Amino acid sequence: MNTPNKLTVIRIILSPLFLVVMMWDFPFHYLLSGLIFGAAAFTDMLDGKIARSQGLVTNFGKFLDPLADKMLTTAAFLGFLVGGHINVWAVMLILTREFMVTSVRLIAAKDGVVVAASFAGKTKTVAQFVSILFMLAALEFSTWQTTLLSGIAIPAQLFSILLIIGQVLIWISVILTVYSGFEYVWELRHYFTDSK
Repeated sequence: MNTPNKLTVIRIILSPLFLVVMMWDFPFHYLLSGLIFGAAAFTDMLDGKIARSQGLVTNFGKFLDPLADKMLTTAAFLGFLVGGHINVWAVMLILTREFMVTSVRLIAAKDGVVVAASFAGKTKTVAQFVSILFMLAALEFSTWQTTLLSGIAIPAQLFSILLIIGQVLIWISVILTVYSGFEYVWELRHYFTDSK
């Protein structure tokens, strides 16, 4: 297994660890989970860069990399859903898109074609990473509310505003996610035509 694929496997391993830390209520758990998520997201950037620069792009890597991304982001969105920090319809749209794209990839794989991530797909992943990290930071900051307000004059509304911004960023990522999904389906629509 080459280095990029090892980094992808590390991202897969970090995904459940991230979710456990995020869901486990202890001091600074959002901060720690954010650091784990950030490290996992960094491996996504690193594995692709190494694979392309050193000519280590493999079909296994093309398959494993999107799977690792989906595991990581799904873990975050499910954690937000359980905590009541994301709308259930946002999660529904994201998961539907992922199932749709995975189905298209499986159909293409039948003909020996491995579908790599498109530019739109990579853009939605970056948007999801940014929105998740912002929301984790907002949640961590909100846990400091009592401590900060006891000694420092900070408007209480600030914490709510940060969470609202986080939710707006998530919805932006949802729009990009749905768009990229339809783009995949449109570009690979010839696989839906049965040949006889």
